[in-house]
Amino acid sequence: MTTLAHAMMTAARSADSGLTGPGELDRYPYAEGPGADRVGSSVWDATDPDLGRMGRRAAGSRGRGLHGQLVQQLGQMIVSGDLGADRPLVPEEIGQRFEVSRTVVRESLRVLEAKGLVSARPNVGTRVRPVSDWNLLDPDIIEWRAFGPQRDDQRRELSELRWTIEPLAARLAAGHGRPEVQQRLTDMVEIMGHAMGQGDALTFSRADAEFHSLLIQVAGNRMLEHLSGIVSAALQVSGGPIAGCDRPNEASLSHHARIADALAAGDASGAEAAMRQLLTVHPEVERVVPAPREH
Repeated sequence: MTTLAHAMMTAARSADSGLTGPGELDRYPYAEGPGADRVGSSVWDATDPDLGRMGRRAAGSRGRGLHGQLVQQLGQMIVSGDLGADRPLVPEEIGQRFEVSRTVVRESLRVLEAKGLVSARPNVGTRVRPVSDWNLLDPDIIEWRAFGPQRDDQRRELSELRWTIEPLAARLAAGHGRPEVQQRLTDMVEIMGHAMGQGDALTFSRADAEFHSLLIQVAGNRMLEHLSGIVSAALQVSGGPIAGCDRPNEASLSHHARIADALAAGDASGAEAAMRQLLTVHPEVERVVPAPREH
């Protein structure tokens, strides 16, 4: 195994362990601490039972910090429909329920406003915006939709979007990659192979994500490159929290290797065809896109 592969697999296992630094858990009393249902719960629970219930779902977001975790909590509530369109968000109530400062609440709402989820207006306050106003290409919103009630539609839409982005990126990237980038793509395929052999789905998915990100970056199209975050988000949510194009398997690995070989050889048609075959893993996508053509 290469040094790169070993380092990447070790890092993935450490990140997946869920371990936190000294005193880390004490920073989030509103997550699952003994006071989670004591401070401010009467205000939120009386207003809407869903709000109080969501306050006890924060365990999976530890490590994001107070600001990031509150963004995660409120974003999930909005996207899931627990906080419907035009619902007022009162900063004082949010601060009491989640035991955070006004500054944390204010900054969190600004982030959500930038994503199109809420709007703040004088004499009106902060309210939840309708789905038509959301930035549906925002990586956080992609993740929240993919693990909420809209999961099936979100994953189908992402798969369809990838069909419009990645085959073209593969065609454009053929023969244009610098030697060090081409080597990096080959390294990612090697890492995926080692990870699959050890049953390490997390490392597999991370190498998978870097492979696709690199490919888009070397396509030479800045607008496509701007969409690389969407592809990365799609890889993280397609089929499961740590799955890549599909569950790690020999077919997926083989298609990645074919893409890397075609890119190195400057074979644009071959790279495009291999990418289309790689993406044909979701039955719902096969209904709306043509089967890969042989070139």
